[in-house]
Amino acid sequence: MEKIILDVDTGIDDALAIAYAVHSPALEVCGITTTFGNITVEEATRNTLQVLELLDASTIPVYQGASKPIVRDLTGKARLFHGENGLGNVVLPEPSTTAQPQCATQFLISAIKEYPHELTLVTVGSMTNLAQAIMAAPEIITLVKRVVVMGGAVTVPGNRTPVAEANICADPEAAAYVFQSGIPVTLVGLDVTMQTLLTREHLQEWRAKDTRLSHVFADMCEVYMNAYATVGNLRGCGLHDPLAVGVVIDPTFVKSVPMHVAVDTAGGASDARTIGDRREHPAQTPNVDVCLEVDHERFVGHFLKHVLGNEGGNHCVKRV
Repeated sequence: MEKIILDVDTGIDDALAIAYAVHSPALEVCGITTTFGNITVEEATRNTLQVLELLDASTIPVYQGASKPIVRDLTGKARLFHGENGLGNVVLPEPSTTAQPQCATQFLISAIKEYPHELTLVTVGSMTNLAQAIMAAPEIITLVKRVVVMGGAVTVPGNRTPVAEANICADPEAAAYVFQSGIPVTLVGLDVTMQTLLTREHLQEWRAKDTRLSHVFADMCEVYMNAYATVGNLRGCGLHDPLAVGVVIDPTFVKSVPMHVAVDTAGGASDARTIGDRREHPAQTPNVDVCLEVDHERFVGHFLKHVLGNEGGNHCVKRV
């Protein structure tokens, strides 16, 4: 099984990604770190604990992380898409568990050192925790197995601005720092995630299962889909964060191309844009594997098979 750490800003698609990872027999979730993005880091931590209890997986430790970008001011949360509480305004019981006393950055460093070349980090929010970990302990660059990032829009329009994707927008300087650090990165951006749609028919199937989890997820995703409809996507909602998990489970879900990727941090109309050099002989050495194609039907089928736990799952309960 692949050992992973999830780094989340738990909104709706983060919750789906957590469930997909927890229920996948291919993965061991050795910890979850939280950050700001869709919501504040405090809300993300609460939501993560609530989702884990909903999944009966509260033994997975949660570590609270960055509350703001490295350089910039904190921007507003994504209320339109994720609701006021980040979970589509679905009310879950207050968590009976709490986050670990160790901060996210220190946990990332200690876990990567304890499992050299074994841990994959899956970041599906701002990249601030990882950037801070590299700054504090640059030796982890050669010790982590891989970083799979849900973020960016290299060949397609953005979803936060016409050119920029939301997770990169949350902390462009952190993303730029990680990309140039030399750590191995696979970028799962809007180039592929917008092709992986969860539909209203899928929600009907979830409701028909008539379990607490299926109803909660259906209610959350209905809010998500309604938000997508307001911006013209009437077919469903993108499975952004779950695809990042899926790429770890089965890398053949996607096809990637090595590119040199930079982040525009200069401000202005192109601020936070992910710029990929797609030339056969790029001016600079490729630093990111950018996913450009996805077998969306096979991925969505696999996601639906596992997200509600029909096949059981495994998770690592070791506290590092």
